[in-house]
Amino acid sequence: MNERKTRAAAPGSSADVRARAARIVAAVAYEGLSLDTLIAAESFQSAQERGLIRALCYDSIRWYLRLDAILTQLLSRPDQKLSPQLRALAIVGLCQLLYTDIPAHAAVAETVNATREIGEPRAAGFLNAILRRMQRERQSLCAAVDRDEAIRTAHPRWLARSLADDWPDQSARILDANNAHPPFWLRVNRRHHTAAAYRERLTSAGIAVKAAGFAPESLLLERAIDVPDLPGFSDGWVSVQDGAAQLAAHLLAACPGERVLDACAAPGGKTCHILELQPELGELVAVDISAQRLLRVQENLARLGLQATLVAGDAADPAPWWDGRPFDRILLDVPCSATGVIRRHPDIKLLRRSDDMVTLARRQGRLLASAWSMLAPGGRLVYASCSALRVENSAVVEEFQRGQTGMQEVTHDVARQIGLPAATGTGYAIAAGMGDMDGFYYACLEKP
Repeated sequence: MNERKTRAAAPGSSADVRARAARIVAAVAYEGLSLDTLIAAESFQSAQERGLIRALCYDSIRWYLRLDAILTQLLSRPDQKLSPQLRALAIVGLCQLLYTDIPAHAAVAETVNATREIGEPRAAGFLNAILRRMQRERQSLCAAVDRDEAIRTAHPRWLARSLADDWPDQSARILDANNAHPPFWLRVNRRHHTAAAYRERLTSAGIAVKAAGFAPESLLLERAIDVPDLPGFSDGWVSVQDGAAQLAAHLLAACPGERVLDACAAPGGKTCHILELQPELGELVAVDISAQRLLRVQENLARLGLQATLVAGDAADPAPWWDGRPFDRILLDVPCSATGVIRRHPDIKLLRRSDDMVTLARRQGRLLASAWSMLAPGGRLVYASCSALRVENSAVVEEFQRGQTGMQEVTHDVARQIGLPAATGTGYAIAAGMGDMDGFYYACLEKP
């Protein structure tokens, strides 16, 4: 056999890294698998290798739709067929030329070498020609695809259109924010430190803080770091949680002695924050439909030295698990499209479809009705989602309101109390990038 065709690059080599990245990108784009799950399943020989593969995968998926449009121009025929892995490898190669500081000669050479690792050595010449042409014609190729805003910002057209409809004055900024690398927010556990005291510890450790958030215990770091390197992380001093997500517990405003339900609780960030803010609760019940995901909630509670009642069950069908005693406060963080957190999960652009929104909105409506039935008179329910789309947010809340008598929507009053900027409409919508936060939506509903 020809040695050139059978020789494999050593694990961890540059060509091997490109090939592994291409396999992951193909699994997301063609099989609909989760990028986070695929990366978590990988093993790495070094922090450098892990960082490079993560960067190649996340940037290739983040910009996939634009890179794929450029690749289509580079093909000899627009309908030219490429195997999923070869197409993904070409995307990874183009990504390096456009979105990384990897020297172009190294990016081209090692990506071409990776054709052997994906089992397509005969495609080496083809891929080399594609990448070399990209180097020569970059300006004209990019200009041709960038006339279309959806392609320029690498969003599916249905999503770009929906954002334009729902956020007519901010959609362009949201599209750009979705392509930014996610900020690194911390939630300081005030059972141990104030934000100011923990900030001093960060500074002493050489970790720069960029800003504080609307939640008093939130801090934004200048750059991301490995979580174990955070002072006191293993001792429960601090957690990683976006600034927008940290608003949930403040909007809920649980009081001593109250019985609280955190519905759809996993992975437990908001569960823990509620307990950190109010250690004298009567009981906090955290419900999630996935028993496996509740293990993550328990891990977070244990690290922070907190306790809650964990229940595996469907919040939309409480009969099998609810004891009939009403809750004074309910946080309902509904399953959603996650279109407000695309910068953290860029595969959402490829995995979500416009038809999904109808199914999700129906599920959200059922969850809201079920949660409302468990709320005590005089109690507060906080409806939360990390969707950027009205169909999953204010439309769900408004439809439910029409069937209720005496319900009070108090979101703006509560938001003003915690220092959020004034807003209009039902609930409180946060655009991705506002205050360096993720996109989020809240509605505070009180029962007569």
